[in-house]
Amino acid sequence: MPEDVEMNDSQPQPAAATASSDAPAPAPSTLHHLKEIASVVEAGSLSKEVRRISRAVRLTIAVRRRLAAHDVAAFLAFALPSSSDAFARLSALVPKEDGSEMDVETAASAAQFSIKHGLPEIEIYCYLLVLIFLIDHKKYDEAKTCASASITRLKNLNRRTVDVLASRLYLYYSYVHELTNTLAEIRGTLLMLHRMATLHRDELGQETLLNLLLRNYLHYNLYDQAEKLRSKAQRFEAHSNQQFCRYLFYLGKIRTIQLEYTDAKESLLQAARKAPTTARGFRIQCNKWAIIVRLLLGEIPERTVFMQKGMKAALTPYFELTNAVRVGDLELFRAVADKFSSTFSADRTHNLIVRLRHNVIRTGLRNISISYSRISLADIAKKLRLDSENPVADAESIVAKAIRDGAIDATIDHANGWMVSKETGDVYSTNEPQIAFNSRIAFCLNMHNEAVKALRFPPNSHKEKESAEKRREKLQQEEELAKHIAEEDDDDF
Repeated sequence: MPEDVEMNDSQPQPAAATASSDAPAPAPSTLHHLKEIASVVEAGSLSKEVRRISRAVRLTIAVRRRLAAHDVAAFLAFALPSSSDAFARLSALVPKEDGSEMDVETAASAAQFSIKHGLPEIEIYCYLLVLIFLIDHKKYDEAKTCASASITRLKNLNRRTVDVLASRLYLYYSYVHELTNTLAEIRGTLLMLHRMATLHRDELGQETLLNLLLRNYLHYNLYDQAEKLRSKAQRFEAHSNQQFCRYLFYLGKIRTIQLEYTDAKESLLQAARKAPTTARGFRIQCNKWAIIVRLLLGEIPERTVFMQKGMKAALTPYFELTNAVRVGDLELFRAVADKFSSTFSADRTHNLIVRLRHNVIRTGLRNISISYSRISLADIAKKLRLDSENPVADAESIVAKAIRDGAIDATIDHANGWMVSKETGDVYSTNEPQIAFNSRIAFCLNMHNEAVKALRFPPNSHKEKESAEKRREKLQQEEELAKHIAEEDDDDF
């Protein structure tokens, strides 16, 4: 009996142990993630590896949605010395909350993480974290104060491991001023920072600041100044795909305003193609400008452009506009322009759509020239719906300009007031198919070259390749020497 009682008492214990082992471990808190990121920044600073700092920035973007005031305050107390100026400045910007949860978490994880105080990368990262938190919580005045303090601190630093964090700070510094409509106030500061990044050979900072300056100029429609800065700024191989896409987009907008539609089309389509699939808003803007540019070039975009996933509603005004241009109906074009005037003004494409009026007239005139072998200028004015004081004279000038530009193949009979169309020739007897084929080949070759440039190889792969080649040559020489010796032996025999 005593043995049975002892056995019954001991049986529940393994069950309890099993239940405790099967229970899921509590998910790490946001503060725990921030401390892990700080350890990554510290490792990158001590080993001088920029890729670790880049990884810390990506982890921060992933955790930013869960940031709370007590998490940020606890992280500042963990990462910065309490006697430092940065701690006092940043702690004053973070809203105060109940600190009970913060104290428990700090005490629980104090033994797990410890970082070296006094590292500039940790301090700059704290500025970045607080700035992101303030922007997400729409505290723009405090965010501007934090951004200005971070820029002042960055002026005294010249470390390659800080460049990645600095580029992010530049971006949010400009963004918070754009949200408060004070971009003009920081233009001088951005120019100074770009000059400083050039002197420090901070190529990532140069890319970021050049794009911010171009965005600053284009926000106020200063296209000439933007082009002067772009043409004189130093260009090198892109270090960030996001910054390169932004540069192509701004370049396409500048080229469009300067009437260089072919270059603008190439830049805008390349920006839309290189942009990440998650950057839907950016890709929508690229497609809107690319559609307008293609219409100005006399091209009609394919229907699939307007049916891309997640873009159909945003591109609906441009689809109706494209349909009006394709038909060549001036009245329909006016109706679409009036219907979506607020959308076009918000997209800053209204001035470009005004330019499309001539393309609508030209398209309608081309359809008329194909349909009629001879038609009077008065009928042309009626079909184009020209609402001027002297529509016949306007139609004559429009037809003459279209003939001179090569849009239509016709002649004007001034005596009878007719437009006489010539017979349509065989396009395959001209060089147009060859030109189109050549442009497609050039596009494919360019894409192949960019893909080859984007390939990444493991470190010291060229040395391993050289050693393999040397080993192969050595074996070949040994084989030739053995063959030569064997031939000499045969000659002796």
